[in-house]
Amino acid sequence: MAGKSKRVAANMPSQRQLRVGEMLRHALADILTRDTFFDPDLDGVPITISEVSVSPDLSSARVYTMPLGGERSDTVLPALNRLAPVLQREVAGRVHLRRAPRLKFLLDDSFENAARLNVAFNSIRSDD
Repeated sequence: MAGKSKRVAANMPSQRQLRVGEMLRHALADILTRDTFFDPDLDGVPITISEVSVSPDLSSARVYTMPLGGERSDTVLPALNRLAPVLQREVAGRVHLRRAPRLKFLLDDSFENAARLNVAFNSIRSDD
C-alpha cells in the first residue's frame, strides 16, 4: 500500500504550491477590485477568484474565476486572458517570487456543479 500513497501524494500539490496559489489569489482579487482596467468587457463586473492552481515549477498558474452571478462570462473570460500579461506584471509587484507565473484564466464551474448536485439530492429526498 505504501507505493499507492506515494503516487497519490505525487499528484497532490506541495505546500509551497498551495501557499503561492493562495498568495496569487489574494493579489489578483485585490487587483481586480481596486485597480481599473480600461476594458469594456470588465467594466462594472465583479469577479470572483475562487482558486489559483500553480504548476510544480511555479512557472504557470491556472486562475479559476467566475463573474458574480455568472453573468457575461462569455466576454469576461477572454478579457481576463487578454489582460493576463498586465495582471501578471501587477502580481509580480505584490507577490515576492523570482518571477511571476504565467496566468491562464479559466471559468470555475464548481458552483454550477454544486447547484446541479443540490437539485439532484433534493429530488431524491422528495421522492422518499
